[in-house]
Amino acid sequence: MKKIGIIVGNGKLPLYFLEEAEKQNIEVFPLGLFDTIDDKIKAHKNFIAFNIGEVGSIVKYFLLNSITEIVMLGKVEKDIIFKNIKFDRYGEELLKRLPDRKDETLLFAVIAFFRLNGIKVLPQNHLLKNFMFQQECYTNIKPSEEDKKTIKIGIEAAKALSEVDAGQTVVCKDSSVVALEGIEGTDKTIKRAGELAGKGCIIVKMSRPQQDMRVDIPAVGIETIKRAIDIGAKGIVGEAGRMLFLNRDEAIKLAEENSLFILGIKV
Repeated sequence: MKKIGIIVGNGKLPLYFLEEAEKQNIEVFPLGLFDTIDDKIKAHKNFIAFNIGEVGSIVKYFLLNSITEIVMLGKVEKDIIFKNIKFDRYGEELLKRLPDRKDETLLFAVIAFFRLNGIKVLPQNHLLKNFMFQQECYTNIKPSEEDKKTIKIGIEAAKALSEVDAGQTVVCKDSSVVALEGIEGTDKTIKRAGELAGKGCIIVKMSRPQQDMRVDIPAVGIETIKRAIDIGAKGIVGEAGRMLFLNRDEAIKLAEENSLFILGIKV
């Protein structure tokens, strides 16, 4: 039986991978990074927990279990990285060699360390290609011509934001940028936008200009829809072909019940 390791962050995405792997008779070895990961993953027979800074121990674990391919799935919360990270001696040596401590820099350094030890990091959409955003409007509710102008501004702002590795989500209203994602994450950015601008906002989420499909593929799912409904948003826009659309059927149904459009757009 083929084996694949998963380095698990927060959210539901790792669960979808587990389901797809089971369908294809692939044995999965989930390795958790935080206490807050989904309980269903913790209950998996092969589950084990490590701190993200214990890179030497993580590599040793995978190799001892004859695992040479892994996927990194789920949210790696930026505030948790800096607050609770515990380095083993390999992690400490890795850190000394880094030019900065951006989350992207840390992740790619870890990936390089894995590769040097014979472990390949697969794209995050491995087994999940059917979950990618497509270029279409998923809902019967469509954006108006004025909405399209606001969306265009949101795309430009989101791309600029992602270039500096600050975030990937922008919330706009009436052709103006209302809120930019920072270290607090997408959900809190949406909430802040609602507090600042009230109803009628449009949430735009884009990938990085040079998005590496192995790490941090942006995603929209049912929780994003719920947060959008909470603030009375008009719609959500995702980048087609470069981000994930999770809980698709449930998300579309909930969006239409609340007069919210969901648009996949090619940039």
